Amino acid sequence: MIVTTTPAVEGRPVREYLGIVTGEVIVGANLFRDLFASITDIVGGRSGKYEQVLQRARKEAIAEMEDEAAKLGATAVVGVDLDYEVLGQSGSMLMVSCSGTAVVV
Repeated sequence: MIVTTTPAVEGRPVREYLGIVTGEVIVGANLFRDLFASITDIVGGRSGKYEQVLQRARKEAIAEMEDEAAKLGATAVVGVDLDYEVLGQSGSMLMVSCSGTAVVV
């Protein structure tokens, strides 16, 4: 499955538009990860644990969107948009969502 943020796949004309497809993942922040991230923020550097969680959530959201597109018979998803939102009291959860147009190329 081709997944792209561009409105088309170069050299592969769209034969059929199948509709909008989405994927959403919500992950909770772990207390210990929060503690270590705070320490990292104080001493400087990147928070590897948060980056891993963000990467996993993004991959899962895209995979969910691809699955929805495959069920429609799509061979590609074009115009993909990724969004990140903090949810819950005190921002304790992160939502990663993606959407695009399922097409046959």
